[in-house]
Amino acid sequence: MTVVPSRRLHAQTPYDTVQVRATSLGRGVHVLFGAGGNIGLSVGEDAAFVVDDQFAPLTPKILAAIRAITPKPVKFVVNTHWHFDHTGGNENLGKAGALIVAHDNVRKRMSTEQFMAAMNRRVEASPREALPVVTFNDGVTFHINGDSIQVTHVPPAHTDGDALVHFLKANVIHMGDVFNNTGFPFVDLSSGGSVHGVIQAADRAYYLADDETRIVPGHGPVTDRRRLRQWRDAVAAVRDGVQREVRAGKSIDQILALDLAKPYTKEWPAGHERFIRAVHEEVTRR
Repeated sequence: MTVVPSRRLHAQTPYDTVQVRATSLGRGVHVLFGAGGNIGLSVGEDAAFVVDDQFAPLTPKILAAIRAITPKPVKFVVNTHWHFDHTGGNENLGKAGALIVAHDNVRKRMSTEQFMAAMNRRVEASPREALPVVTFNDGVTFHINGDSIQVTHVPPAHTDGDALVHFLKANVIHMGDVFNNTGFPFVDLSSGGSVHGVIQAADRAYYLADDETRIVPGHGPVTDRRRLRQWRDAVAAVRDGVQREVRAGKSIDQILALDLAKPYTKEWPAGHERFIRAVHEEVTRR
């Protein structure tokens, strides 16, 4: 397989055809869908507060969608992790005056070339203007737009720099790619991720939520804690199945042939083989 540099990937994506759509989640919080990770948006008297920013070519469309909701400028951008489909707009928004905030490991990974082994892809170091200006270890709270927004680092899950963004008064949790509502999770082991950590992070978000909480996944439609729990249990069941087969001495090819994720194909059709390979790699390298 040929390694595909991230810039070549971007050049092949038909951004001209992408439409950025905004949906209100109530109390000044919105979610924007386009290409790449779902964008969170808080608006109010103070400023526009953004969670993730997709790809650089989409910045004009993203800003147009925000301006249709509020005339306030984007003052803060929080990255839920380092991946380019969530941080690609950092440089544009940073140059426009936004303060970029993320976990310490997000800045570390964006500062140097990365290799995503599961995708066999090298990702170039980001320009200085794209790097988080403010970083945190455990978490940080923003008091803005009449809400308290708690940004909390979770132990290695999708990557080693994941954060949950909890809009307390609006009762919304943006989970980044710790939760993928289109399929099984992509666990980026080469970025310090952990299958076990994904399950633990889902548990943490579940207990932060209540029956009225709107859950924003990194990809896929907005949902609730009931579906988050169903997804978490499916992920755990497949993880446990792979561990059981490893203990029985099965090879990765033999485990893949069992199609352990088949019972969940209707609800979460994507990412089965990649997830099973990640589980196998993690549990056999210990």
